[in-house]
Amino acid sequence: MTIKESISLLRLRTLPLSASGVILGSCLAAADYKTSPLVAVFILLTALSLQIVSNISNDIGDFRNGVKSSRDDNNFVSLSEGQMSEKEIKTLLKIWIGITVANGLLMIYFSFGTLFCLDSFILMILGYFAINAAMKYTLGKNPYGYRGLGDIYVFIFFGLVSVVGSYFVCSHSFGTWMTFLPATAIGCFSVAVLNVNNIRDIESDRQSRVTVAIRLGERNAKIYQTVLISIGWACLLCFTLMRIFDIWHFLFFLTLPLYILHLLIVWKNSGKSLDKALPLLVISTFALSVLFGLGFIVFLL
Repeated sequence: MTIKESISLLRLRTLPLSASGVILGSCLAAADYKTSPLVAVFILLTALSLQIVSNISNDIGDFRNGVKSSRDDNNFVSLSEGQMSEKEIKTLLKIWIGITVANGLLMIYFSFGTLFCLDSFILMILGYFAINAAMKYTLGKNPYGYRGLGDIYVFIFFGLVSVVGSYFVCSHSFGTWMTFLPATAIGCFSVAVLNVNNIRDIESDRQSRVTVAIRLGERNAKIYQTVLISIGWACLLCFTLMRIFDIWHFLFFLTLPLYILHLLIVWKNSGKSLDKALPLLVISTFALSVLFGLGFIVFLL
């Protein structure tokens, strides 16, 4: 196993999406409370390492279940292609689980000043379940990623937990119910990333797994994609309008043309030609999260 193969297996192109929710949640917490930049850094590192654990686990699970990789990265290394042994990839997985645990503990320590308090214990327990959920997407006796439940997992962890959780770790508060609006938005955009991937792979997935796209059919899955994007933008607009008005709060609207372009690509293409829609949506969501968060921080300057 070479360094190049190990890096390729991490699927770095997926990391901007996992960073989106925690960046947005941390920025909103910074806008509402005095927060520590160091805590925000370790929240981000924990989210990224957790995503890498999920990526490596997914490759092992796909291999064991006979699912051939269909990544849009031609340099992607996977077990199914025989470029790495299962022993090597499991060793890499254990290393990244250790990194994730270390990042998580440091995140908790710098946030609360101790690992021995109720909030710290609760976060450690939630961290255990997060790592377990990341691995059980395709691993285990009954992986939920093969039963059409991936959308629920992505919405909860990439949206609600990512945004609201990072907000709480930074501020020690959940804020108001309005915090769940941007969390819902990021959750919808993240599910949309999974959905367009599943639309692309409808035919190849039929033999090995069940996805929402397969259940809906291609046309209805594209309608579902449009609804997800629309709900996400509606939540962000409602959240912005309910805050004190400032033009900086609408900075995220700069990404709207990218989302429109994404939907045009989705509706005009099928199969492998949908590859270009995936990175566009990931980068759009990352850019939106950064601009949305900065818009509320700049407002305070």
